[in-house]
Amino acid sequence: MQYPAPGAPDEAANIGSNPEIVPDETWGFDHGAWSVLRHMYPKADVPAFQLSLDKRRGFKEHLELGHEIKNLRERGVLILGSGNIVHNLRHVDWDSPHGAYDWAREFDLKVKSAVDEHDTVALAQPQKWGEALLATAHPTVEHYLPLLYCMGSTDEADSVSYPYEGFDYGSISMRAVLFGNATNKQK
Repeated sequence: MQYPAPGAPDEAANIGSNPEIVPDETWGFDHGAWSVLRHMYPKADVPAFQLSLDKRRGFKEHLELGHEIKNLRERGVLILGSGNIVHNLRHVDWDSPHGAYDWAREFDLKVKSAVDEHDTVALAQPQKWGEALLATAHPTVEHYLPLLYCMGSTDEADSVSYPYEGFDYGSISMRAVLFGNATNKQK
């Protein structure tokens, strides 16, 4: 798959003052970026860049990076986080295309509640909902972390809506979260 969107090096350069955020043009877009953008902008005519996840950082640090990129949003840049609220391919139930395990629903609803309340502390500490629950919902956390970037770039005045809610194959929450209101730019 090719998604030849033009880059946005000027915007990328203005992310913030964190010296660990450095440009790298050797990679193309990850499937987490192009698989969503191709539906939103099928002509690939929107300037885009992506942030890579830093595995050395914890949940709270990813949330803090979201605070750092808030200035992009304030300049009208769309911040798009692509992952899943629940993502465990080891427990896919091919016989249940729209069903969900109880643990998947539980984790999804805990996240939804925290998002509704703009409770970034809870979102940055999902292990407090239960280590086993977190490990089952996310054997690896790269599909959860993008939510923290998005949450970090919001404030309590932002409305929250869910353009899509549902599960695929028991262990994948397809919940989409949209932040924004009429008085600010949506992201």
